[in-house]
Amino acid sequence: MAEPKLSVRSAKARDLAHRLARRENRSITDVVERALEYYENREAGREPASTFYTRLAATCGTDIDLAKIIREDRGLEQISNRSIS
Repeated sequence: MAEPKLSVRSAKARDLAHRLARRENRSITDVVERALEYYENREAGREPASTFYTRLAATCGTDIDLAKIIREDRGLEQISNRSIS
């Protein structure tokens, strides 16, 4: 049974996949799968910017500490407070 094939219409993407496969001594399939898995994991759970700004405006009004909100959202508030003390 033949393996499924992925058609890539971008010469740049094809060339990059071939170059990475040669460099890492992997199959093109493996390189593409790993890249897509990495992208999926990196993007998973991110809130769209429009939703973030709508929520921000609704909860904070006009006077906000954007850095604090980002730290809280990332769970870094406790870490940064400990390093200051």
